[in-house]
Amino acid sequence: MNEESSHSAVTKFGDAQTIAPERSREVATTPPIMPEDSPKIRDAPLINRELSQLAFNRRVLALAQDPSVPLLERLRFLCIVSSNLDEFFEIRIAGLHEQLRVKTPPSGMTLHDLKASFALVSDETHVLVAEKYRTLNEQVLPQLAAAGIRLIRRSERNAEQRAWAADYFRREVKPLLTPIGLDPAHPFPQVVNKSLNFIVELTGRDAFGRDTSIAIIKAPRLLPRVIPMPKEVAPDNSFVLLSSIMHAHLSEMFAGREVVAYSQFRVTRDADLWFDEEEVKNLRQALEGELPQRQFGLAVRLEVAAGCPPHLAQLLLTQFELQEYDLYRCDGPVNLARMSVLIDEADLDEHKYPAFTPALPDRLSEKTDVLAAIKAHDVLLHHPYQSFEPVVEFIRKAVDDPDVVAIKQTVYRTGVNSVLMEALIEAARRGKEVTVVVELLARFDEEANINWAERLEEAGAQVVYGVFGLKTHAKLALLLRREKDAAGLTRLQPYAHLGTGNYHPRTARQYTDFGLLTTHPEICADINEVFLHITSLAKANRMRHIWLAPFTMHRHVLEAIRRESRHAKEGKPARIIAKMNALIEEAVIRALYTASQAGVQIDLIVRAACSLRPQVEGISENIRVRSIVGQFLEHHRIWYFKNDGHDDVYLSSADWMGRNFFRRIEIAFPVLDRELKARVIDEGLAPCLCDDCDAWELASDGSYRRLTPKARGQERAAQQDLLRRLAESVKIIS
Repeated sequence: MNEESSHSAVTKFGDAQTIAPERSREVATTPPIMPEDSPKIRDAPLINRELSQLAFNRRVLALAQDPSVPLLERLRFLCIVSSNLDEFFEIRIAGLHEQLRVKTPPSGMTLHDLKASFALVSDETHVLVAEKYRTLNEQVLPQLAAAGIRLIRRSERNAEQRAWAADYFRREVKPLLTPIGLDPAHPFPQVVNKSLNFIVELTGRDAFGRDTSIAIIKAPRLLPRVIPMPKEVAPDNSFVLLSSIMHAHLSEMFAGREVVAYSQFRVTRDADLWFDEEEVKNLRQALEGELPQRQFGLAVRLEVAAGCPPHLAQLLLTQFELQEYDLYRCDGPVNLARMSVLIDEADLDEHKYPAFTPALPDRLSEKTDVLAAIKAHDVLLHHPYQSFEPVVEFIRKAVDDPDVVAIKQTVYRTGVNSVLMEALIEAARRGKEVTVVVELLARFDEEANINWAERLEEAGAQVVYGVFGLKTHAKLALLLRREKDAAGLTRLQPYAHLGTGNYHPRTARQYTDFGLLTTHPEICADINEVFLHITSLAKANRMRHIWLAPFTMHRHVLEAIRRESRHAKEGKPARIIAKMNALIEEAVIRALYTASQAGVQIDLIVRAACSLRPQVEGISENIRVRSIVGQFLEHHRIWYFKNDGHDDVYLSSADWMGRNFFRRIEIAFPVLDRELKARVIDEGLAPCLCDDCDAWELASDGSYRRLTPKARGQERAAQQDLLRRLAESVKIIS
């Protein structure tokens, strides 16, 4: 089957647009549907989650290797790979380490299986890391230098630059360094998670006549890792790494002794937080006590310079109780993610993605009052192509409008500086009823969220931390405004915002997400039920439209998939298109396999990890999986079910993973307005299925193949197409 026929086209359906199946479906020759607990479905092999996650990072790395991507953005993608791998080790590899340490494999796996799986993941990670540094050294840095953006190594510095580096070291760096010579009174110092350090081997005796030969130096965490060189000594856009300056002047820290060997190193630690539910009485206090310990969890990875002498590497492995397979030799800075500073500092915008101005949807551009616009029609926002400012204005309006008496909002990630959070604080100060559900366990945003929670409480807001043991990941805001109805009676009119992404203006410029602003009475009533459920811990009443995890979402998703199976068996059109970040949950995968057997045409757009194997004979011939990796992070979750022509469309903050279904407060909400439903399909799904520039297709063996345009000038890139269609002003890369 050729590439063209494997996609779906957008066609008219009544007043809305819907995605119509183009792949032929011969009901008579479709294999009989198998129950989801049949041996064939139950025993169908899944793709290893960790290997699938590494495959995603390979797709990101491919952008760093792509000559059509602007040079500084290629460096950014390298930094993203490095940052992703850091979290991969802190969470996923740390989990595998712990299972191996206590010899407790996951259910359905033997210890031998676990060890074999870990070996595969370790081997693939080593290959990926080596390729990452080859890309840096052989492609990105030379091409940046040719474009006038130079990272000047120690061996390349002239006399004037060496003098400047020496002065910088003695003035800015040396006063902050505390070398630790190892002996019984100076044990190996505590090494903070992901910090830059040096191990140094010295000749001779120390000042006390002893043969202490090893010292450890921690790089100051407050100093920048990428330092612009002054114009007096180097051309514009010339930079030097802190590690390079320290390398050149290590000997100055050890008067009377010679440095014979050294290496930079970095240790990655288990960064998950653990609580005893029976012991914790106050989550915020417990978290404040636990957060500092994250920096000193069990070591899971050791990174050293490529030229680190074997005996020094072994000394470090022994110190951190790691094995040889936990050692990663880096042909470049061990903390490569920190080089993202160079991208922001470099003053050559032609080597970055073109700037663009997000637009407003038509339904907002016609009115200046955001609440009046929402009351007239539901409003759909498609970020980053359309502005996040209406969401900010939605909350600001609530602060300034004396008729708005209450604001309820969930907070997962907002950032250290947030105009939205400042607005909520101001609303509380003005005496409005402000209720904020702050998720304290939003990974790596815990400290920021604790600070916001404290400030909100000080201002008089009611702050709750969700439900203990469940992360509140749903993205919801609800305003209550006093208004007069047609009869002249005063009542409380709800206004709501529901989103697939965080209330974070910065990531709203980088992540693709949908947000819905609505006054739909039943949707708003459902949202209020969610807030009551979270704050009171009472059972949520039956909801008319919203699917709520951990209670009904999983069941509703399975029912929707099974309904498509029934329709296919009855000869009715049956279609599923689902877009998400990850697809892992086994019951959903089995249901999709069964639906495929029934003849349901299924397209899955899964950005990162996907455990489902498509195109397996007898199991998943009707399932295709693709991943879109481009300028923006594909983040919205969109679920489309044909439903015998009803064309159900749901938006959500949830992936199809066990944690989202069973260990989080999540919602999925329908798009009921026919025009907006058509927009979701036309903007969120159809372009992804037609993309042949940023799309990768998953094969049954777990490998991905990047799609290529059939002819020059006929390229179809979803994100660039949406920028053209939706953004106010943008220069598209040709």
